[in-house]
Amino acid sequence: MSGKRPPAATTASAGRPAAPRNRAREWATRAPLLPALIFLIVVTQLPFVATLVISLFDWNSFRPDRRAFAGLENYKTVLSDSALRESIGTTVLLTASVVIVSVVLGLLLALLLDRKFRGRGLVRTMLIAPFLLVPVASALLWKHALYNPEYGLFNGVLNWLGGPQPEWLTDTPLIAVEASLIWQWTPFMMLILLAGLQSRPLDTLEAARLDGASNWQIFRFLTLPHLRRYLELGTLLGSIYIVQNFDAVFTMTRGGLGTANLPYTIYETFYNAHEYGLASAAGVVVVIGTIIIATFALRVVSSLFREEVSHA
Repeated sequence: MSGKRPPAATTASAGRPAAPRNRAREWATRAPLLPALIFLIVVTQLPFVATLVISLFDWNSFRPDRRAFAGLENYKTVLSDSALRESIGTTVLLTASVVIVSVVLGLLLALLLDRKFRGRGLVRTMLIAPFLLVPVASALLWKHALYNPEYGLFNGVLNWLGGPQPEWLTDTPLIAVEASLIWQWTPFMMLILLAGLQSRPLDTLEAARLDGASNWQIFRFLTLPHLRRYLELGTLLGSIYIVQNFDAVFTMTRGGLGTANLPYTIYETFYNAHEYGLASAAGVVVVIGTIIIATFALRVVSSLFREEVSHA
């Protein structure tokens, strides 16, 4: 008995050299990723830190010698300035309307493409095309080819029907911007929801049909609950983009007639008023709001992956 070691001692002595080996193996696995991580930090985090520092200063490029530390005064101005508050309200209205309508239209189109019919591939390609356009090109297309009061398609059709000839970008500017963004983002929602529809368990659908369930009952009690995660994902990803949208507002209305959202107001503050500190503070507010939305989006994505793994 005296020559035998206790099991715990044997395990401990055997486990001591293994820990450094495991650490070395982990670092050897992570080493190829370090250059990408360093590049990502330099490109994304350092500019954000610089913006955060600038936001704490009263800094106008016309008066560089009067630059002074202002603390949180710029953030108070962002939250109290009437123009900035109005732009925040416009951003919320623009984001909510575009995302809601895009999700509803995307769901209807996804339900259509989930059925088999002749030419479905061609229809799918045509419906995806608006999302593949460059945002500025899409805005220019709507501004000149559709909204122009003299040679635009909309007024041309109305003239052929004997209807009025409205100034779309003057009479309904915010709706005009929303329509162009809905046209561009509906295909994105459609693709996400179509993927959700095609991942439904077919045996459950067949069992429901055999039990006498109608198409509406199948949609209400089976399809919609299954699509909940996909609807959340499309809503969150769409919100992240629309909150930061600048191209449509800048190209179509130049922020006039109540269409100036927060990104455009930041642009005006930075490049026209040359208030670097104030513009940086507003930019930090936008980043914080986007991070909050992105956090929820990442949670939805991770839950979708867990569900797919459990089904597999």
